[in-house]
Amino acid sequence: MLKQAAEIDKILMVWINNSLSNPFFDHLMPIVTNEKIWILPILILIGYLGLVSGKRGKISLGVLLITAIFCDAVCAQILKPWIGRIRPSHEIADQINLLVSKGGKWGFPSNHAANSYAAATVLSYFFKRFKIALYALAFLIAFSRVYVGVHYPGDILAGGITGYTLAWGVITLWVVIKMRELKRGQFWVWYDTSDAPKV
Repeated sequence: MLKQAAEIDKILMVWINNSLSNPFFDHLMPIVTNEKIWILPILILIGYLGLVSGKRGKISLGVLLITAIFCDAVCAQILKPWIGRIRPSHEIADQINLLVSKGGKWGFPSNHAANSYAAATVLSYFFKRFKIALYALAFLIAFSRVYVGVHYPGDILAGGITGYTLAWGVITLWVVIKMRELKRGQFWVWYDTSDAPKV
């Protein structure tokens, strides 16, 4: 069953990478997938959450940073070497249009997909009005990894599920802490614009 799924994944990979290829995406996707491009937007986001958006922003930034560190470590240090699935850029490079460097040897799950979906999950929890835009951006980043040739679709799917799941784990822990602090009369956890609840 796993072998058949892997073969289907390879076929889908080659189809996406070749059939959807076009000059516009060939220019756009390497930019989207480039981590260096996101340094400035991430710094701006950190500055906005930490300095501009009040207590909600500061708390969401704390949860986001914890989630990002946890998610990246789990995927890169535990899951990838344990599962040991080789990237398409190393395994079937002769069948795909590789638009960026090959990357590391292991590809399952995708860190890009995991981190982007984890960030989208945390930020949409605290800022619900941006939910659609956040998940659309996460999808674009994840899809770019397949398009440029460094991940199979299965790597992306697993990464997205992993990031989403780990993010909700951290959010759940935050909610437990929040409720415990409120019961103790500690209202530093309360970021709503309304009056603090009576407990």
